[in-house]
Amino acid sequence: MPTPAQLFSHSDQQGAWQTGLPDQPSETGWLGRMGDLTASAFNPGSGVSIAMSVAGNNIMQAGNSTIQYQLTTQGAVKVSAVTSGLYGSAAGATAARRLMTDTRNTLLENELNKVSSRSISTEALVSNALAGTPALTAFPDTSLGKQLSMVARMIAARGALGQQRQIFFVQQGGYDFHDNLPTDHANRMRELGDALAAFYQATQSLGVQDSVTTFTASDFGRALQSNGRGSDHGWGGHHFIMGGAVAGNRVYGSFPQTALGGSQDAGQGRLIPTTSVDEYGSTLARWFGVSDSNMPVVLPNLRRFATPDLGFMRKTA
Repeated sequence: MPTPAQLFSHSDQQGAWQTGLPDQPSETGWLGRMGDLTASAFNPGSGVSIAMSVAGNNIMQAGNSTIQYQLTTQGAVKVSAVTSGLYGSAAGATAARRLMTDTRNTLLENELNKVSSRSISTEALVSNALAGTPALTAFPDTSLGKQLSMVARMIAARGALGQQRQIFFVQQGGYDFHDNLPTDHANRMRELGDALAAFYQATQSLGVQDSVTTFTASDFGRALQSNGRGSDHGWGGHHFIMGGAVAGNRVYGSFPQTALGGSQDAGQGRLIPTTSVDEYGSTLARWFGVSDSNMPVVLPNLRRFATPDLGFMRKTA
């Protein structure tokens, strides 16, 4: 049975997770392809991409027509020379705007100015929309807490943005526990739990808890065999889904035998997965509004697996 290449490489397995195509190079990810299929139907006329990241660039949200919009935890990224004036000069700001947005004769210059023009107009739209968002639940003063706080504000601003569907990407690192696992893992999980609890409370205060689903993605789990104070790279791992539309309080898939040398041990306690990213992603994509006929566009390898709907979503978005 063939397996994905570079199974214990962080970057390769993040790419496999995010593209849904572990056996070939890809310039798009499955969330981006999902955006390609749903943006025009649910967000017609919106000046902001359906896919938004508060954690920098990622291939997961890249589509053929979907271009992810990147935010900071403070809001939209501003071009200060245009929005605040160039060295205090209004005339300088006008000149800078023309320099960055006017049509050019060369392909490279013209494409650059298209990107700059889109950035300037989107920043104005997002900043104005965020200015009207209500006060939300207090979030932890952590990186993930700040990211999720911005996501909640963008959800609150969805009407002003002309959006019925939104796809967000946030990120928490620091789980590569080759050392100090007993103490550091507990700290990371506490940060994660506190941030997610605050986010769910925010969706409740906005009245959208049944329309917002949060799910985890990663590169791989850890090996069960200890190296003394931690563990090395593994393979299979657990993930969870949170939201009012989730059929929760249960385990989906087969819970592994957590024992060295067990039936699911590929060596050194590296657990063989029993559920695919494709099955996981298709269950979420169907809830989001992707039809069964379009599912192969989102996850082309889904046909290789037995369960296209794992059943953990009980409502449609």
